[in-house]
Amino acid sequence: MNLSLGRTFSDLRRLAFRLFLALTAVQAAVVGVLVAMAQLRKRRAGPQGGFPWEDQPEVSLKGGDRLKLYPYGVQLYDAMLEDIRNAKKSIYVGTFIWKGDEVGKRFVEALAEKAREGVLVCVIFDGLANVFVSPEFKDFPKEINTLHFRPLWGPENLANPRNVFRYHKHIMSVDGEIGFVGGYNIGSLYAESWRDTHIRIEGPDAREIENDLVDFWNDHRTAGLPELGLAGKRAWNSDTMFHRNDPFMRMFPIRAMYIEAIDRANSHIYLTHAYFIPDRAMRAGLIEAVKRGVDVQVLVPEHSNHVTADWLARRHFRELLEAGVRIHLYKHMMIHSKTATIDGVWSTVGTANIDRYSLLGNYETNLEVYSEDLADQMERMFELDKTNAREITAEEWDRRPLPAKVVERVLASLSPLV
Repeated sequence: MNLSLGRTFSDLRRLAFRLFLALTAVQAAVVGVLVAMAQLRKRRAGPQGGFPWEDQPEVSLKGGDRLKLYPYGVQLYDAMLEDIRNAKKSIYVGTFIWKGDEVGKRFVEALAEKAREGVLVCVIFDGLANVFVSPEFKDFPKEINTLHFRPLWGPENLANPRNVFRYHKHIMSVDGEIGFVGGYNIGSLYAESWRDTHIRIEGPDAREIENDLVDFWNDHRTAGLPELGLAGKRAWNSDTMFHRNDPFMRMFPIRAMYIEAIDRANSHIYLTHAYFIPDRAMRAGLIEAVKRGVDVQVLVPEHSNHVTADWLARRHFRELLEAGVRIHLYKHMMIHSKTATIDGVWSTVGTANIDRYSLLGNYETNLEVYSEDLADQMERMFELDKTNAREITAEEWDRRPLPAKVVERVLASLSPLV
């Protein structure tokens, strides 16, 4: 009896393992087909350029900070390079992707020139995100202190379970007096062909971006890299707060920030995200907001640069649309922003997407701001983006082809990984 039962359990385990392997194989095949179709679509569409945007004036806060939004890469890179050229003491840069193209080289040359003048220059870039960037480019001039975060080569790196946690920040500090944070990586592609959002902060709270970079650098620097210190005191301003996800410390405040802000909404919630795969708690928060009369609108790319993330996001569209959440699909090009504004008072600009990987995995930074002036600019930016988007309805979504529904079902189990 016991022997027979043991054989039954053994057979069931083998069957379960085979089903798991079969599902994994099907998912891999589906992802491969989707990626191939996405690449074919991009080639047929050809290069895309041009999208609606407008320059916004600086916003002044009570604590002495001045904020400026940058919705266009060319404008942003010019501002960052100008601040680099004017640096007197230190320049710290942290980025997820640093392309070895014209824009990438301009940044390296500008940083190397300042380093030769005696300015302390330290840069961080992610090892996985830049794995296909040429090694020659990543070998920055010796004057630039470089932290190549968790490269993939070497047995100690391949076997390190912490390698799943990536440096997904896009931030810069100049002299501890000027800081940048947002969604823009460094590269020519992002200058004109992607719609993204960065924010520049000048004043006391720029020290928080410097602190962010200094802390990360000191925690992860390798032999031969200098230990960094802050150039001055940090501020306590009620209008702004920086939130940092740190998987090593098991700190994930950005998700909590979003859920709390959504729960407090009285009038409207406008979310713009490159990858929008909200977990159960966040979906429940958005649906509850609609029930109490809040206008909830979400803007996402119609086709992002990660087709699997698109399909995982679509799995939740029906639930959100049926509840009354309005969803807009940004057309013709990638929108990579990670922003939100609520009730004409609260806003956030940062590096974290609304997905499990960003909110519960990667190193991320978001700036939270209480300012009616900035919220007004964020709302204007959202409305302008909608002129290059199309809204989908629950009825339209129900009419999507059967193969699309099947793909969503097949890929559903991948959601916890993204």
